[in-house]
Amino acid sequence: MLELRDISFNVRDEDKEKEIIRHLDLKMEDGTFMVVTGPNGGGKSTMAKLIAGIEMPSEGKIFLDGEDITGKNITERANLGISFAFQQPARFKGITVLDLLRIAAAKQLSVSACCEYLSEVGLCARDYINREVNASLSGGELKRIEIATVLARGSRLAIFDEPEAGIDLWSFQNLIRVFERMRTDRTRSILIISHQERILEIADEIVVLANGRIAKHGSKEAILPELLGTNDAVEVCSCLKRRDDL
Repeated sequence: MLELRDISFNVRDEDKEKEIIRHLDLKMEDGTFMVVTGPNGGGKSTMAKLIAGIEMPSEGKIFLDGEDITGKNITERANLGISFAFQQPARFKGITVLDLLRIAAAKQLSVSACCEYLSEVGLCARDYINREVNASLSGGELKRIEIATVLARGSRLAIFDEPEAGIDLWSFQNLIRVFERMRTDRTRSILIISHQERILEIADEIVVLANGRIAKHGSKEAILPELLGTNDAVEVCSCLKRRDDL
């Protein structure tokens, strides 16, 4: 289980402290598919980076299965099974997809094992296994390769920061199918930062983050109708996008 206790995160802005995350408490049970949404600037990506160890909280504690991981860096948290997928995946000239999967797994995976991970994310292995992770790949291809590295890593908690960013509708639809398959594997937890209605529809739980605080948190059945159908929800999450907005 992941638990955030009284987490705050401040940055210095023109000689003043600006509070980005404000005394946030959150619990995420193992095997949960959670989507965090809310207005731009509400602190969503910052919260994800705090969990991954990219940023460190100004106050509060973060626990994983009861262990205090607040002081651990991103590498140490990765070794504990936390992975983080950026909005814009990195490109690596000279590194093939096969190399990247082996680096992610931290072992010499067989070619057939790597091909299985690529197949899981809907990519034809023979077309990608020896390709370089460079500018020749589209945004959608990079997103799915990045997810394949998460699978190869065997992450207990996979965090995705706005995975729909920068990809076209066709790639987005493929991405949704990948997440739907991942949701069936309850050996890992998945946390996604997203404005997309189609991703919210897959969630077990939805968190609405606004002004650095949790405005709403509950099951998809309880929260999604509010976001789509009430004036209050529009104020809290005015940037919610439907599936045809891409």
